[in-house]
Amino acid sequence: MRAAEQSGLLSEKSGRIGGRVSPALIRQAKRQTGIESDSELIAFALATVALEDSFAEVFKESRGKADPELKLGFLDGGV
Repeated sequence: MRAAEQSGLLSEKSGRIGGRVSPALIRQAKRQTGIESDSELIAFALATVALEDSFAEVFKESRGKADPELKLGFLDGGV
């Protein structure tokens, strides 16, 4: 939530959302996070998605695309 705050994602709270979700899902999410307020839980969930890095996806896409001449900072063959 600190990262979301620093990114300006929490600067104004004028938006409103609504929807139907499983009460069991809400209970478990609150248990997992320690968050008690529905509004705070929704903000946390949205911030988690908004700030999610795509490392795994980018890593998969770059597989096999490194330049074979790339110097990685260590010596080959123990030389």
